[in-house]
Amino acid sequence: MGILRKDKQYLNGGNTLFILLLSLSIALFSCIKPPFYEGYQVVDDQWNKNKEVYFIFEIADTTASYDISLNIRNNNLYPYQNLWLFCAQEQPDGTALRDTIECTLADDFGKWLGSGISLHHINLPIREQYKFPMHGTFTISIRQGMRDDAIVGIEQIGLRIEKKL
Repeated sequence: MGILRKDKQYLNGGNTLFILLLSLSIALFSCIKPPFYEGYQVVDDQWNKNKEVYFIFEIADTTASYDISLNIRNNNLYPYQNLWLFCAQEQPDGTALRDTIECTLADDFGKWLGSGISLHHINLPIREQYKFPMHGTFTISIRQGMRDDAIVGIEQIGLRIEKKL
């Protein structure tokens, strides 16, 4: 009888520990805030210079600050260390802001940066604490700006926007 009672106490202690760990896990994961916007565009087997990828999103709060980053997924066939991109931000009033961005994808020894084995993923911040100048629908277009007319090895381009509190 005494042994059975000890086992029950041990099981109750185990249940308490399980509930405590489960509650802690739920609390931690509930603190992870999803991004304001995140989208990916698949790039063809060969990304031609004239092919653009588009990201369209709505901005309602012009007083908030946003962090904007590019996500690039490339495979081992990509032949270069870097990737030049031509980006355009079309604003709701029709005006456009243009920028050229150099994305370093590999170190000086050819080791891919970011994460992954055969498909490499890198997140590159392009603007921090950015305030959109007006509310409405924004379109960001991106095309490759390499010297080659077409490049291989880039599989997806993504855009992530996080609203700062």
